[in-house]
Amino acid sequence: MIEVKSVEDLDVFQRSHKLTLELYKISEDFPSSEKFGLVSQIRRASSSICANLLEGSYRINTKEFRQFIGVSNGSVGELKYHILLAKDLGYIEEEKYDEFIIALDTISKMLRGLIKSLSRKITNTNTNTSTNTNTHSKEHK
Repeated sequence: MIEVKSVEDLDVFQRSHKLTLELYKISEDFPSSEKFGLVSQIRRASSSICANLLEGSYRINTKEFRQFIGVSNGSVGELKYHILLAKDLGYIEEEKYDEFIIALDTISKMLRGLIKSLSRKITNTNTNTSTNTNTHSKEHK
């Protein structure tokens, strides 16, 4: 197994960050009337995916980290709707919309896999005598 030195090394983090950058760029072309509406919602939901992954990794234990990954996955769902709305309002072309949805479905699948992995770690830790479940940065594997 490859050792992960930080959450930023995870493929799911890198994909999410790349998607966030793309969404920031594309939303620059939305009407100015959407600056505090849809543009803000898309940007907050997309950046929330990585922000919650990183914040969760700094929490006290694996259970808290798992919870923050769930919040990240919730942001994926929220973002899917905002992108659908942007497409239906004519701000995003159908082809680009399809690319975003595929990326979001992949990210969601990866996040669910990470949750399952951490759930197994929690279960194994609870059945062992060891109580060290710290998930901070360099201890993720």
